[in-house]
Amino acid sequence: MEPEKPLFRQLIEASSVGINLVISTFVGLAIGYWLDKLFGTSPYLTVIFLILGIIAGFMELVRVARKQEK
Repeated sequence: MEPEKPLFRQLIEASSVGINLVISTFVGLAIGYWLDKLFGTSPYLTVIFLILGIIAGFMELVRVARKQEK
């Protein structure tokens, strides 16, 4: 059985999940916005990349949650 992690370590891991979710969403939004401006396809690529960023953020959340279970 693995010893319990210190509270500070748990807080850091929990906050990193939230930060990753926000950053991946923002990066997807920024890439989509930039591509829409480049190709004149507003708002299609912004929406697509925003959704991809959100999905990437939640995939990271699931990965960290599974790691925590072990």
